[in-house]
Amino acid sequence: MGSLPATSKLDCFSGYFNTINGQLMSTDKTRHGINPATGKPNPEVPVCTQQDVDDAVKAARTAFTTWSKTSWHERQKAILDFADALEQHTDDFAKMLTLEQGKPIQFAVQEVQVGVLWMRELAKIKLQEEILEETTDKQVVVRYTPLGVSVGIVPWNFPIHLACGKIAPSLLTGNPIIVKPSPFTPYCDLKLGELGQRFFPPGVLQVLSGDDQLGPWLTSHPGPDKISFTGSTATGRLVMASAARTLKRVTLELGGNDPAIVTKNIDIKTTAAKIATLAFLNSGQICLAIKRIYVHESIYDDFRQAIVDFTRTLKIGDGNEEGVFLGPVQNSMQYEKVKTFFSDIEKEKWKVAVGGVNDEKPGYFITPTIIEKPDESSRIVTEEPFGPIVPLLEWKDEDDVIARANDTRLGLGASVWSDDVEEAGRIARQLEAGSVWINTHIELDPHAPFGGHKESGIGYEWGVGGLRSYCNVQTLFLKKKTS
Repeated sequence: MGSLPATSKLDCFSGYFNTINGQLMSTDKTRHGINPATGKPNPEVPVCTQQDVDDAVKAARTAFTTWSKTSWHERQKAILDFADALEQHTDDFAKMLTLEQGKPIQFAVQEVQVGVLWMRELAKIKLQEEILEETTDKQVVVRYTPLGVSVGIVPWNFPIHLACGKIAPSLLTGNPIIVKPSPFTPYCDLKLGELGQRFFPPGVLQVLSGDDQLGPWLTSHPGPDKISFTGSTATGRLVMASAARTLKRVTLELGGNDPAIVTKNIDIKTTAAKIATLAFLNSGQICLAIKRIYVHESIYDDFRQAIVDFTRTLKIGDGNEEGVFLGPVQNSMQYEKVKTFFSDIEKEKWKVAVGGVNDEKPGYFITPTIIEKPDESSRIVTEEPFGPIVPLLEWKDEDDVIARANDTRLGLGASVWSDDVEEAGRIARQLEAGSVWINTHIELDPHAPFGGHKESGIGYEWGVGGLRSYCNVQTLFLKKKTS
């Protein structure tokens, strides 16, 4: 294992290193990701050892003693300078993101831009002391103090945006962070760590690449004080169980099975296009993607035809090809999982409205598919495929469709589509989800809380409350006299 000094300029994305205590670190063992559009290997990346984890945690704990006492203004400035530098490297990060994640280049550029935006907007938020009571003889103050060292576990579907959404609040509130990217998409996050060494003291921002052992090493390690995890509900349970041994704080943003309820009061063609876009964006690999579409019976046939017609216009291919909307599924494991839903088409005798057959070719490509009126208890309705296949369902009674939409252990997002504002609001307020939209979906704001109900998560990120989740709350009782 060897180290290199952190440089003032990124190395043109030609070498990938862990960042530990301000140094770029290689490892004896390496591995590589796969370009999901071609199946070809991407460059080699480090595979952490337990010693690397120990070294990173030790560096973060040392850094905490000074970073936690650094002024809010200085921490804010460092984050804003980091965001500016990321923006200057937008094209480099976007090209690498398409190679490792598979998303079309225009969406890769957007993800970098959103990462920059999130860091800038989150850095504007302030946590100020709150005076609960002030009298002539006493004062009661609520303070928010840094927790310690945090670990940000980042998924493979939005590795830049979601890393930025953890880095900014953690560092702003005085907590050094260790970022663990997905083994499927380590490249951009490793470069984020390298870039960050220009702006943060050693140990404040570290990034570790590894195999399947790395996550458990970090979540069970006694050194970190908080885990911020974005990923599947199944893995979230494991993270929570592991963190519980040392009573770490956890924020878990987990899976979703988002319903979209379409009323009769809509513009059919426009709404169908929007819903298809929001179901198949990122090849359906978004926790907040629309995953169940409930359409009022009076417009069902016309809506089905409109959404089928629009879906047929969506181009599939390598993310570097012009006009591509759907890139590949990101990895072979997810690809095989999504294919099991296609295997159920014949077995369950599902009616395919569009799609349904995938040509065998290099890369993990899945044709966008709509299943018409499957049984409500079928897997395509009850489970999250996390790929471009969705059910189209019919409803008549408002109370019934609300009950069906809520009939899931997940509760991340939901939407209502109607030009009748009163109707839309009435339905929306009865949906059990952390984010509910009217006439849109997957619309987020860094100043608004983001999290899930039920098994879609614990706690939430972003906004003032998201920053507070990186803090201890302290109530200070001040008696002004001893007598």
